Amino acid sequence: MEKEKEKDGRTENDLAEAAKIRYLTPDNTTFRRTEGQMLNVTVDGEEFQGVYVHCSFPHTNKRIYLSIRTFENKEIGMIRKLEDFPADIADLLEEQVKIRYFAPEIIRVVKIREEFGYSYWETETTAGVCRFTVRSGGSNVKLIGDNRLLVLDVDGNRFVIPDLEQISDKEYRMVEMCM
Repeated sequence: MEKEKEKDGRTENDLAEAAKIRYLTPDNTTFRRTEGQMLNVTVDGEEFQGVYVHCSFPHTNKRIYLSIRTFENKEIGMIRKLEDFPADIADLLEEQVKIRYFAPEIIRVVKIREEFGYSYWETETTAGVCRFTVRSGGSNVKLIGDNRLLVLDVDGNRFVIPDLEQISDKEYRMVEMCM
């Protein structure tokens, strides 16, 4: 038998296996919500409990190429697009995406104060008044489009300014200090 070449501690067969994508369709997949509001999936007769939905393009299109993963982050399979599934299942999956990628939009920047390598934000958002702390430097405040800004706080929460051109000059100057 021919010896398999090793690459980074894995054999070529391991790498080829990892590159295979299992596509989930209404024909091979059943989703259901548990009493505890978790998501379970059965694929080709094998049940996976407590799965979550991971978006390949979370900032541009949350309805295509959705990876269904176990709690241990092992991919079960990929959904090409939500429209392939019945409306009730697409709604269920979309709800899971909204929970996972919850990112209130910042409507108004009230105040930003910088001190000791952190910025302290006071904002009005689509989820109400929010006060949060952002670590300075790195990529915690970054453009994710022409005018769309993503802000990551120290707790891993995401906030979005959907269009920098829509905030006032005063607000822009405060935000610009953190970019």
